[in-house]
Amino acid sequence: MSTESTIRIASYNLRGLKDDPAAAAAVVRAIDPDVLLLQEVPRHPLSSYRICDFARRCDLLWSGRTRRLSGTSMMTSMRVMATDSLDRKLPVPPRANPRSYTAAQVRRPGGPDLTVVSIHLSLIADERLAHTRRVLAELAEDPALGDGPFVVGGDLNESADGAAWSLLGERLRLAGPGTPTYPAHQPHRCIDAVFVSSELRLVPHAGVALDPATLRGATDHLPVWVDVIA
Repeated sequence: MSTESTIRIASYNLRGLKDDPAAAAAVVRAIDPDVLLLQEVPRHPLSSYRICDFARRCDLLWSGRTRRLSGTSMMTSMRVMATDSLDRKLPVPPRANPRSYTAAQVRRPGGPDLTVVSIHLSLIADERLAHTRRVLAELAEDPALGDGPFVVGGDLNESADGAAWSLLGERLRLAGPGTPTYPAHQPHRCIDAVFVSSELRLVPHAGVALDPATLRGATDHLPVWVDVIA
């Protein structure tokens, strides 16, 4: 018999770990997520050690099987059980920056499956909208991912007035406070967000004491997180 459980899902753009990985890990530890959706994870073939080291500093697990397509990935805590995450390519013109999304299913012991998805949308508005449509369609059609509630989070590269953001908001619910996330040193644009399906109940947003200097040193984005009851 399944039991209700709260799962914390965070999203964070790491900017390729080009800034201060120790600061970024300190931020993640303070948030203490069950699932960490990542964008701009290093994609170089020899960067696996750096990512594993980052996961260790965060007290999280990384499957090691994603990030190669476009830099989206995810990590999970020992509090949840997770399937192997998978990458799905998104179409882009020749020689354009590659795009993909990363998906997996997680659950608390005894709880229901929850599909979690990390996205990093394009800098091109039409491409952002087309990719969002494709992600939502593939989630709905995939029996391994679409059967049950799901969460989509990441760097949308646009704010609430954008078409891709609006499409996600039509299909899902925006979770979290919706405060500015970019740039970290002086945030004035909310381009990072988490959306949840209607089956999920949201816990009122819990603030976390994060040191401003650590946030600025970690990467150029601020993290976002939500607590859901599955």
